[in-house]
Amino acid sequence: MLNKIKTAVLSALIGIGTLAAVPATASADGLYLNFGGDGPRLGIQASDHGNRHWRGDRHDEWRRDRDWRRMCTPGRAVDKAERMGLRRARVVDVGRHTIRVAGRKYNQRVVVVFGRDRNCPVVYR
Repeated sequence: MLNKIKTAVLSALIGIGTLAAVPATASADGLYLNFGGDGPRLGIQASDHGNRHWRGDRHDEWRRDRDWRRMCTPGRAVDKAERMGLRRARVVDVGRHTIRVAGRKYNQRVVVVFGRDRNCPVVYR
C-alpha cells in the first residue's frame, strides 16, 4: 500500500513538473484540478479572448467600436479650435453631422464648424 502512495505522489510531481515546462506561448488562462464523480482530473484551460486577430463579424464589430471612439466629439473640437488659435473657445451647437465652436481670434468673433468624422475636419471657417 505504501508503494502505491509513493508511486502516485511521484507521478503527480512528474506531471506538475511537466506542466511547468509548457512554453509561455500556450497562454493558459488557468489550471484546474477537479475531484468529481468521474475521478480526479487535472487540465489546462486556454483561450484567445484577448487577442485582436479576429475574423468575420467580431473583427468588423471591433473596427466599428474603434472608429466610434475616434470620431469627433465636442471636447476634441474645442481642443482643435484652441490649437487653431481661437481663445475662449466653446461649443455653440452640436448637430448630427457638425459641431460649431465659437471663440475669439485677433479680437474678433470667429465660428468654426467641424465635421463629426475622424480627426474633426474643418467644414466652414
